[in-house]
Amino acid sequence: MAEGFARQILPADWQIASAGLETHGLNPLAVQVMAEKGLDISTYQSKLIDPEFLQGCDYVVTLCGDARDRCPVVSGAVVKQHWPLIDPAQATGSKSAQLTVFRQVRDEIEANMKEFAITYG
Repeated sequence: MAEGFARQILPADWQIASAGLETHGLNPLAVQVMAEKGLDISTYQSKLIDPEFLQGCDYVVTLCGDARDRCPVVSGAVVKQHWPLIDPAQATGSKSAQLTVFRQVRDEIEANMKEFAITYG
């Protein structure tokens, strides 16, 4: 979801990359709630963090506590931000309840990305 908003909100000349500590595939509920915002992320793929790639980044944003704690160390020149979001993939209950969590996290990511763009874009 963050990659989708980054590609929409940040300047077109920015190279946007998204990765996680593990690959789990693209969550269909993420695709569904992003489509509600007019963003198609259905072709996105779950990728593993590449520590070498991170060293060349200008900005690194982590989205959950686990990612912040386990993200490879990057040089001091890299601007690091952490957005302490819950992992919507861990939501339980009915599909409706899970969608509510995904929408909440989606909206938090969108708001954070807009603020990020104002600050750094």
